[in-house]
Amino acid sequence: MTFAYTGRLDDDTVFDTSRQSVAEETGLAEAQPDREYAPLTVEIGDEEIIEGLDEGLVGLEEGATETLTIPPEKAYGEPSEEHVQEFDTEELEAMLDGQRPEVGSYLEAQGGGQGEVVHVDDETVRVDFNPRLAGETLTFDVEIIEVN
Repeated sequence: MTFAYTGRLDDDTVFDTSRQSVAEETGLAEAQPDREYAPLTVEIGDEEIIEGLDEGLVGLEEGATETLTIPPEKAYGEPSEEHVQEFDTEELEAMLDGQRPEVGSYLEAQGGGQGEVVHVDDETVRVDFNPRLAGETLTFDVEIIEVN
């Protein structure tokens, strides 16, 4: 199935879209200049997309437009303390070529995940690796381009 979409948070902030015009209007295109904004093609049921979106697309016909509201448990889950990791400040500084991380900055984990630095002192650095959209209810406006 191929579909165009725009994803919003409860406060109407657009966090993702496949539409170039929406990306330009909302500043996403400027924030992600290398990204190509184009309809997404997925195999329904292949777990390529979040569960709630996958379920919401089932049975939609070509040309259909739909607004899907997806609770956190069918999206990125709830934030969890398990995803907050603590590092020894000196060891982390050594890994970062002597630089001390700052609260609010992002670090990339070895597995490619992004974590936000949430605490820094002389002893420890705490990094939150929860998905950015954990705990959020997501609303997707979708338009089915092709069903195959």
